[in-house]
Amino acid sequence: MEYATMKKLLCTAMLILLAGAPAVANDKAKLMDELSGYLEFVDYGGGTIFAEQIPKSEYSKMMIIDARDAAQFAKEHMLGAVNIEWRQVLAKSSSIPKDKAVLIYCNTGSLSAQAGFALRVSGWENVKILQGGYAEWKAKGGLDANARASGAAPKH
Repeated sequence: MEYATMKKLLCTAMLILLAGAPAVANDKAKLMDELSGYLEFVDYGGGTIFAEQIPKSEYSKMMIIDARDAAQFAKEHMLGAVNIEWRQVLAKSSSIPKDKAVLIYCNTGSLSAQAGFALRVSGWENVKILQGGYAEWKAKGGLDANARASGAAPKH
């Protein structure tokens, strides 16, 4: 199946699932087949990235989405991040670019993984999910995680 067709079918399937519409047996079988096709096609990491893989200079080139709720975002967040709660990424997808890197995170990575999956099957091939979320990112040194992992002294 052509990749663009698969993405369109998966997007439709995701919308049906997210809307809670009941699926008849044939639709469910087709959905399962399409999801299986996506899982065979998607890169091994499923769009995840570790904090250590992101050089400090790259953050300013990305759209960074904090997928946590507004209260958590207000308390603390990555510099330059915008707050789009994980459940709202498809509703607010018109504000998410397809022509530059997008990094999405939550507290631990589980909710942002769901949001990232929804975006990826809806056509955003540029979305990366921060493995371990904000808590792990901070523990590894935040913006300096890449430098720490490579043994280089962080540049401020």
